[in-house]
Amino acid sequence: MYLTIIVLPLLGAISAGLLGRKIGVRGSQLMACLSLVFTAILAIIAFYEVGFSGSPVSIKLFNWIDSEYLLISWGFLFDSLTVSMLLPVLIVSALVHIYSISYMGEDPHIQRFFAYLSMFTFLMLLLVTGDNMLLMFVGWEGVGISSYLLISFWFTRLQATKSALQAILVNRLGDWALSLGLFLIIWIFGNLEFSIIFSLAPFINIDLITIIGFALLIGVMAKSAQFGLHVWLPNAMEGPTPVSAMLHAATMVTAGVYLLMRLSPLIEYSSTVLVVITWLGAISAFIAASIGLVQNDIKKIIAYSTASQLGYMVLACGLSNYNIALFHLINHAYFKALLFLAAGSVIHAMHDEQDIRKYGGLAIFLPLSYVMILIGSLSLVAFPFLTGFYSKELIISAGYAHYTVSGHFAYWLSSTAAIFTAMYSVRLIYLTFISQPNGVKSNYESTHEAPLLVNSSLGILALFSIFFGYFTHDIFAGIGSSFLGNSVFIHPNNLNFVETEFSVPTLLKLLPLIGSIIGSIIVFVLYEYYSAALTAVKLSNIGMNLYKFLNQKYWVDLIYSRITVSVLNSGYITNKIIDKGVLEILGPTGLSKSFYNLSNGLSSLDTQYIPTYGLYIILSLVTLTGIVFYLNDPRLLILFIFSLLFLNNGNSNKN
Repeated sequence: MYLTIIVLPLLGAISAGLLGRKIGVRGSQLMACLSLVFTAILAIIAFYEVGFSGSPVSIKLFNWIDSEYLLISWGFLFDSLTVSMLLPVLIVSALVHIYSISYMGEDPHIQRFFAYLSMFTFLMLLLVTGDNMLLMFVGWEGVGISSYLLISFWFTRLQATKSALQAILVNRLGDWALSLGLFLIIWIFGNLEFSIIFSLAPFINIDLITIIGFALLIGVMAKSAQFGLHVWLPNAMEGPTPVSAMLHAATMVTAGVYLLMRLSPLIEYSSTVLVVITWLGAISAFIAASIGLVQNDIKKIIAYSTASQLGYMVLACGLSNYNIALFHLINHAYFKALLFLAAGSVIHAMHDEQDIRKYGGLAIFLPLSYVMILIGSLSLVAFPFLTGFYSKELIISAGYAHYTVSGHFAYWLSSTAAIFTAMYSVRLIYLTFISQPNGVKSNYESTHEAPLLVNSSLGILALFSIFFGYFTHDIFAGIGSSFLGNSVFIHPNNLNFVETEFSVPTLLKLLPLIGSIIGSIIVFVLYEYYSAALTAVKLSNIGMNLYKFLNQKYWVDLIYSRITVSVLNSGYITNKIIDKGVLEILGPTGLSKSFYNLSNGLSSLDTQYIPTYGLYIILSLVTLTGIVFYLNDPRLLILFIFSLLFLNNGNSNKN
């Protein structure tokens, strides 16, 4: 059963990709969707067997690298962490596949789309289930390639291709650092098996673990879009909406957070790495939420909310609350997939218009989409008793309960980010569904709800967004829960479950919720009753500068573009001066040309004329005599030259 979970999505990808012309569009859709639905059912069974029954499964297929120093096998591990990750990956992927049948139904390359989508899921499963870091790295690289193919699926659109290139190039930077981390692990631990690394970690020098931790963290920053390497994530919205839902909810961006959780037995021994992770997550959550306040593209608003929520997950890992990070990762997958797919329904109904300033009044025309986005947004802002509430509030409280400078910094920054999240969510809902219609009349005349397949996927995700957190809270985040068992490790010095639950003052626990409610009311009132005053504030000097700063995304894109131009210019100069200059003359190319020219010159001396050969012989004897004289006494050479000149003059006079 466990190998079937891994293989079925691959079979779906092969069926749609290689056999797409044989089985047709319907056959490709049917094979891909059935394989994912059946795999999702098996994942639920595995979640019960491994998680609740406490029977982890390890499968060894065959050796991959077998040398005197290194032994790496094709093996898969299904423990509590793995089967927990399988739930969002496979359930969301299956629903996205079903959603895509209708949403992408008129695309001429539908077989290729389903092949890419199933391959994306398979490679994410490979990343999650591998029992060693090399196998995990194969899946890590694979989801990067799949994201490139899916973001640039409409490759005739220049912006889609540029966004895909940006995504893969930024991720290559992270992959480079992760590769260095793997090499260091091989050098220090002698293996890449998780079990060997974790058993030896307590005996390794802390400085070495810190270096490895920072190398791995750079990989996490690129894959999970943390501040500094987050620039690719909003631009990835150029792909089809189902791709955005897969990328942001179930695959790709969750890989970095999973890596932190999986390697908790290693990074827990470096307090320096944990502090940096904490600060990085808090800063990422705050900055992404603040940028989302001024975005106007409906998909980019949701994309920045993804970056912000990923910051919360990384923050929880830095606070050593890996169970809460996992809980929020799973919860986030459901309501974020709901938001993206519901947004896709709105975009499709409005003829691919994505600017929320050109929407308005859609609650009457698209009531179901309105309800779905409302449910997803309320869960996103951690409205009480919805799925997002049970994990997000725990992360914020855990920061304060850490009782350190880093913890309090994380608490206040994450609380502010929560308020910003509520504000841009209300802004999105108001401008899209409640305000006066601002779009083109023809868009409203032909507006209609999505077909049954789309709505069925949305309905299932809505149920998960409402109830999943309530039913699973004690499993993942309960104080006495041993569900994760040995899947994650928390150093005894970093345990703060009890403090998070009982020591944080009630007012501080409620502060993010109170701030979110106040912020939401302010946004609604400003847009509903004081829109002129809001416009005046935007046009003031302070307002314009602040808006420009946030709209330009903290100038990070500008910095990257200037760095890129500088690198390209320096590369051009290096290519001209060094590559095609010094290296071309002194390197293999220059030497080969020199020998070639020398051989051509020597071959030209062969004139087949006997007096010429006699002249060569005389010149050779004269040169040899000159060298002998020079070696014995340089003055003899001078005398020899003058003698030749004297003889030459004498012969001239006789003539």
